Parts: sequence; C-alpha cells; structure tokens
Amino acid sequence: MASPFSEPTTVPARGTARTTYLLVDGENIDATLGMNVLNRRPNPEERPRWDRITGFAQRVWGQDVVPLFFLNATNGQMPMSFVQALLAMGYRPIPLAASGDEKVVDVGIQRTLEAIADRDADVLLASHDGDFLPQIERLLDEDRRVGLLAFREFVNMQLAGLTTSGLEIFDLEGDVDAFTSPLPRVRIIPIDEFDPLRFL
Repeated sequence: MASPFSEPTTVPARGTARTTYLLVDGENIDATLGMNVLNRRPNPEERPRWDRITGFAQRVWGQDVVPLFFLNATNGQMPMSFVQALLAMGYRPIPLAASGDEKVVDVGIQRTLEAIADRDADVLLASHDGDFLPQIERLLDEDRRVGLLAFREFVNMQLAGLTTSGLEIFDLEGDVDAFTSPLPRVRIIPIDEFDPLRFL
C-alpha cells in the first residue's frame, strides 16, 4: 500500500515541488485539551486523530508532508504503543531527553524551525506556545507559508498577532476536523461556521 505522503493531492500552489513540515508539540496540545477544554485528563477517544491532521496538512497547501511528533522522554521511558501507532500513521516520533530542567520539546522544535529556515519548505506547527515566536517570525520574514494548528481561543496572543504578517491559524476542531465528537468549548463562533444543531 502506497504511503499517503508520497505525492501531493493537488498541484503545489507555487509551481514547484515543496515540502510542508508538520511539527507537533504533543505535550502542549494534550495539556491544552485537558486543562483548558475538558478540565480533566483526556480519554483516548477524545484525543486528536493524528492521521486526520496529516491529511489536512497535505491538503491545505497541496504539498508532500513530513510529519514530526516531538515527545518528552526525559524520564527514560517512551510510550511504545503510542510510538508504534505514530509510526503506522507515517509520523517520525522524536523522543527527546533533557539533562536539566529545560523545556526539551520546545528546544527541539525551536532547533527544527531554525533548520527548516535553510530549506525550501513551509511549516505547520501544532502548538499554542509563544516560545516559538522568534523562529516563526523569521520564517514569515523569508516569505514562507507558516500555519498554526491549535484551538484558536488558546493561541498565545503574540503568535496570534502574526496573522497580519501572514501566519495562518487553523482550528483543530473546526478547520482540521481532528476530533470524532464535538468538544465542550466556549468560543467565539464566526456566523458562517455556526451550526445550531450542535446546540440543540
């Protein structure tokens, strides 16, 4: 069976074969879902469907996707069943360990964003974290397509401000369709997206 990431689903908009790097800050997405949306630890069926996220990443700009999933493995353990599931969906798990109290996943993503700046590629970042602001600003300054996959209402305000510089924000639930059932969110809903059936 062919890899779903082997060919773009549409012709790339810029006329050349470009790559979209999908960087997933798994800790941040899971923590935001649990603490801010559900107010408890998410059950497995309530977590994002990571295969849907890669599918969206491939469709949104019509490019090949390299999906990277960053994990904190400082305790010396890896969630092997989850890692195997990620591998089966085409992700490249990146388990990182810190020697001190540094935010190891953030550091890993920052370094990866800096390395992408030297490539002819675009970026989709799944996170709400403002720690990536300098790297995102640099990519936007270099005329890259940069998107953020997140719950819109919890995006860092400085990151959200970069939409005037070209940053695209895609809502994980509304735009990406990453969940199998509606989440109990209280958020501002654009009238064009309002579905009264969700509230009846």
